[in-house]
Amino acid sequence: MATTFTTRLPVQPLAPPRIKQIGLGDLRLALAAGWRDFAATPTQLVFLGVIYPVVGLVAARAAGGGDMLPLLWPLVAGLSLLGPLTALGLYEISRQREQGRPTSWLTAFEALRSPGMFSIGVLAVYLLALFVLWVTAAQALWNGIMLPAGAAPTSLGELFTLVTQTPEGMRLLLYGNLVGLGFALAAFIGTVVSFPLLLDRPTDPGTAMLTSLRVVMANPVPMLAWGLVVAALLVLGSLPLFVGLAVVMPWLGHSTWHLYRRAVG
Repeated sequence: MATTFTTRLPVQPLAPPRIKQIGLGDLRLALAAGWRDFAATPTQLVFLGVIYPVVGLVAARAAGGGDMLPLLWPLVAGLSLLGPLTALGLYEISRQREQGRPTSWLTAFEALRSPGMFSIGVLAVYLLALFVLWVTAAQALWNGIMLPAGAAPTSLGELFTLVTQTPEGMRLLLYGNLVGLGFALAAFIGTVVSFPLLLDRPTDPGTAMLTSLRVVMANPVPMLAWGLVVAALLVLGSLPLFVGLAVVMPWLGHSTWHLYRRAVG
């Protein structure tokens, strides 16, 4: 279906958004609406075209041994930190669908015409910085825990054995998951509705991140549940050779837009 490109002129910034109370039922409704958007404008082939080259490159480099091998899981897991940024085009599709406009996968590119692209770029730098810091922390944990024990895996099988069947490996899993949780929370709290907000209305990065924080603080239980849903779906989507992510990621992207609509007045 052809897509009609529209011009969106910048206007004066609005007052700080009003935060609404939501419940667990709103999460279910957001997921249902997100699935309808995905079914109406499927983008799984686009995501397959992005996911497999990136994951394949990381896996190939890691499988070859050397310094990249211990970073295989941190690199793949860390890509989820960039999820809110990669879903920008999905938010635009959902935004136009709720306005009754015809959409296709090309509609995603209209997000690049948004007046808020500078602010979106600032938040993108924030997420990229979190990703780099996470990978750096993962490398530091490996160097501090596994290297003194003489760990030098040359294959994925050796790496798995070291991490799951040695005392040092169990410590690495514990500390690594705790540190990873910290980075995930920093990304989640600061951006859960930031990118949809910047795409939807004129505001600045600070206000967008503060709005995300206010949403989480006003709705701690539903937002905790949302974070768990996102994590669980990403894990399930990763299990069959990452192919499920081509469905899970666009579904979650569209659903996040509808969650934003329910949480931000």
